[in-house]
Amino acid sequence: MSKNIAAAPVSVQFVEVTEDQDGQRIDNFLRTALKGVPKSMIYRIVRKGELRVNKKRVKPDYRVKPGDLVRIPPIRVSAPREDVPVKQGLADVLEAAVLYEDKDLIIINKPSGLAVHGGSGVSLGLIEALRQIRPEQRFLELVHRLDRDTSGCIMVAKKRSMLKFLHEGLRQKGRITKIYQALVVGRWSTRTHQVDAPLNKNELKSGERIVRVQPEGKPSITLFRVLRRFGMTATLVEAQPVTGRTHQIRVHAQFAGHPIIGDEKYGVDELNREMKTLGIRRLFLHAAQLRLTLPNGERLRVEAPLEPQLLEGLARLEETGSDGVHVQEGSNE
Repeated sequence: MSKNIAAAPVSVQFVEVTEDQDGQRIDNFLRTALKGVPKSMIYRIVRKGELRVNKKRVKPDYRVKPGDLVRIPPIRVSAPREDVPVKQGLADVLEAAVLYEDKDLIIINKPSGLAVHGGSGVSLGLIEALRQIRPEQRFLELVHRLDRDTSGCIMVAKKRSMLKFLHEGLRQKGRITKIYQALVVGRWSTRTHQVDAPLNKNELKSGERIVRVQPEGKPSITLFRVLRRFGMTATLVEAQPVTGRTHQIRVHAQFAGHPIIGDEKYGVDELNREMKTLGIRRLFLHAAQLRLTLPNGERLRVEAPLEPQLLEGLARLEETGSDGVHVQEGSNE
């Protein structure tokens, strides 16, 4: 179990990493240790170098190892909040959304609008809800993340060994493939198969996080394939992120000149309002498929269906006069 720092003004704290915590990102390790501390404050002490691991500064993506000695600077920690109880309706939705489960792993079709974890004004996220409705499960941890408004496949590890295995798989090319579907503005050309544009994560004065294409950013590649066109109005595309940057598909679609419909941060407000009249009232980005190799060598392919609201929106979009053409692979339309 993780050690929680006591609530109250404290002096410097030293916490030794245990075997159970092996492989955790340092920011996630701190979020568990510093119950009640805002996520923004945790990121700030890492970025400013106030945190030390084995007397050295580390980057936010550093993964702790057993025996690491983590020095946490003096910080005021509020008392941990009591868990917000999961309503039966949400519990039923999540149980019905399980796409795959074995003794080590759960894959869930996450609903849009549900954050993957609490924090930053969100009292209850997917992982906290799962821990409540599965109290017999001693270990449940997110393997990766999805934006709050993105729906679809998300992996939750039931054992530390599986978490570590999948984290390694995410870092190795070809071990885990994520396939998304997105409805984008305009007519996406079948010739645009790849967007290769470096991404830089910035924080505005308001504290809002925004990602931009900038030369000094991190290398970022997304593969795209046209699935279906709706005249000149919109295109349903498949997106496969080769790298895993924050907001990568959303920003690469915008950079290509075809922002995702329903995207309030990187999209087109006027078209988003128009699409709401057709029933598309959310970000149309869906983690449709996961392909991965399990520890026993078995290849697993899991698919998450689009929610009825999005399917109905596509049907109405076609009814408005758009052609709704399915594009064959290799077509040069």
